[in-house]
Parts: sequence; C-alpha cells; structure tokens
Amino acid sequence: MRRVEDLLRATAIAETRHFWFRGFRAFVTPLVRCAINGRSDPVLLDCGCGTGANVELLGTFGRAFGFDLTEAGLQIGREAGRTRLARATVTAVPFPTGSFDVVTSFDVLYALEDADERTAIAEMYRLLKPGGFAIVNVAAMKLLIGDHSAFGGEVRRYNRDQLRAGLESAGFQVVRLTYTNATLFAPLAVSRLLQRRRGLRKQRDAQLEILVPPAPINTIMTAVVQLESLWLRWFDVPFGSSLLCLARKPGG
Repeated sequence: MRRVEDLLRATAIAETRHFWFRGFRAFVTPLVRCAINGRSDPVLLDCGCGTGANVELLGTFGRAFGFDLTEAGLQIGREAGRTRLARATVTAVPFPTGSFDVVTSFDVLYALEDADERTAIAEMYRLLKPGGFAIVNVAAMKLLIGDHSAFGGEVRRYNRDQLRAGLESAGFQVVRLTYTNATLFAPLAVSRLLQRRRGLRKQRDAQLEILVPPAPINTIMTAVVQLESLWLRWFDVPFGSSLLCLARKPGG
C-alpha cells in the first residue's frame, strides 16, 4: 500500500503538466464523447480514480464520480476540491447494478493479479446500464518493461488479444481498440532496453520516471502526442506503450 501511495503523490504533481498526461487526456476525450453521444445527463464512474483528476475530466461530460482504495489518493483529491470521491476496491464496488452510462479504468488493470483483474472487469460490466460503455487504458507491449514498471507496480503489459479476450469474456463487445503513444515508441524501446540491461530501479528510485521534463522538452513532447491524438481520431496504430479500448455492454 505504501508503494501505491507514493505513486499517487508523485502522479498528483505530474498529472497537470507532464506531456504524457496531456496526451492521455487528448487520446481519451474523443472516446468519452462517443460513449455519451445521445445521452441526456449521463452518469460516469472512474474505477480506481487515484487522486480524482480524471473525474474532473469526466465531469465535463456529465455527473462524474470516482473511487479508489488508497486514502492518500482520495485525500489529495479532496484537497484539490474534488468531492464526488469514495473509498472502495475495484473488486467489490459499492454501487448498484446498472447505475452508470460510462465506466472507466485508467491504468489500473495491469497492476492486478489475474483473479482480481477478472473480477474488476466483471464489476465494470455489472455497474453499466445495458448499452453503456467502458473505456479502459492499460500498459502495453512486454518489450517496454522498464523502470516505469517498478514505479507503477505492473503485473503485466498487454497486447491487443489479451485485452480483447479479458473484456469479451466478461460480456463486453469491443468497439475500438488501439495502441497509443506510438510516437514515443522508439525512444521508449531504446531507453527501457538499456534499463533492463542495467537492472531495473527499485520502486522508490523509479519515481524519477514521472518527473516533469524541462519546459522546452515538455512543450515539444506535448505537441507530438497531441498530433498523434488527431491521427487516432480516424485510425488505429499497431504499436505503442499503452492500449486504449472502448467497449460496450450489449442491450439498451
């Protein structure tokens, strides 16, 4: 638990400015728009919301709520004025069945053991109204294991078939599934190969992975990932450091 709390505190510093988080929001936003299309007063839930920063993003589209297991993340969120946060686990969510139009899971599933991962996906399915959507983001491609894997507590990095199978086995219909951060792939592949040869840092030291780069670099990288987000509005990409999925619960 201490590892997760350290991760959340480091993330809270970076998530407003770091180019990766800016790119992530640019990748996710079109899928949220798609998921709420035609719905009046949609209700959204972020499962494993950390500090609640993404609840703010979801709140621009409807009534948004979030929950997380770690009190440290929730406290950070409340200090930032985020009030629709609860403490709960992704394997036993204390909300009624069929309560939400959209549920999200952003960089959570990859840190769960196999049984908990299956349960968490089943809970997302249960929480959705028929015809509702799940938006899932996970770490991708085993060859990108590096210091960040220690920092994020990765149990696995997914490929397309793994994530599709996990969601479909719970009953979801996959609508869109693409890699993201393809523009970062080459430098990431090289740097993480070197990290593995050196030996991965311990979780405490691996927090260096999430430090915001100097302003000129951060600005350039922000522009790069935002350009990629424009491409992804129309086309999938075959590789990248993350997988992003839009899946639908049948019915409705």
